[in-house]
Amino acid sequence: MSSLNKDIETVAALKETYGSAWNAINPEYAARMRAQNKFKTGLDIAKYTAAIMRKDMERYDNDSSQYTQSLGCWHGFIGQQKMISIKKHFNSTDRKYLYLSGWMVAALRSEFGPLPDQSMHEKTSVASLIEELYTFLRQADARELGGLFREVDAARKAGDSAAEAAAQEKIDNHITHVVPIIADIDAG
Repeated sequence: MSSLNKDIETVAALKETYGSAWNAINPEYAARMRAQNKFKTGLDIAKYTAAIMRKDMERYDNDSSQYTQSLGCWHGFIGQQKMISIKKHFNSTDRKYLYLSGWMVAALRSEFGPLPDQSMHEKTSVASLIEELYTFLRQADARELGGLFREVDAARKAGDSAAEAAAQEKIDNHITHVVPIIADIDAG
């Protein structure tokens, strides 16, 4: 049984337990929303990406040809589009990170306007950009999963159980767009 179906059953059981107060809740929609919100907090993202980085550092220590690629970005939309393209091209986000440089933040993200990279931007600039990036990356996940949910719906409508199972398999094995971010925040 797919994870999505297990979540649907869990919500249906809760709906049964709590009775009429939960009548407006559709178990399938609640399960879909849960799938689209894999990371509930910034701490969940931090734990997830830290595990990736530890694995990648160990891989690199064992074989220096197994390096990571960090793609520079200065806006959530730019980071999102880069990761969507990477995932589409490679079918994975493995060993691909986003990178924020201090000069990009100073030149493009300061509330005071474009400044030289001399630590003259707000101390929250980099942290705010990281939060923005993860918001956009999570939106990319939600968008992609929404397309997969539409595939499930179309397969059900057509009575094609094989296509429905294939779409549910894609949902269960969804690769997130959320990747580690390397940020130059030393003086910010």
